[in-house]
Amino acid sequence: MEFDVELSGPEGAVIRVSGRLNMVSAPKLRDLVTHIVHGDGRSHLVVDLAGTDFVDSSGLGALIAGLKTARSAGGDLRIARAGTQVTMVLELTGLDRILQSHDSVEECFQ
Repeated sequence: MEFDVELSGPEGAVIRVSGRLNMVSAPKLRDLVTHIVHGDGRSHLVVDLAGTDFVDSSGLGALIAGLKTARSAGGDLRIARAGTQVTMVLELTGLDRILQSHDSVEECFQ
């Protein structure tokens, strides 16, 4: 699992996730989001999942925790470019209503 962070404007950041978002990598994503929001003061986050081929319940938990962290700081967390497996898991759990996947990173910032 790899994370790449790209800053976007004064309050935004894009986190590009590649690999499997599971019980091993989910705590790293939580820590990264916390650092970006509280350490860097950026509360408008996009998690780009184009490179993520698998997500489990721990990964979903990390995304929801990130959403709560961003919203508590007055921002938001959105996801972009989720693949087939990620989209299916979001739909099966009903989380697609909370974490809607956008077609592009740019769309998330609109």
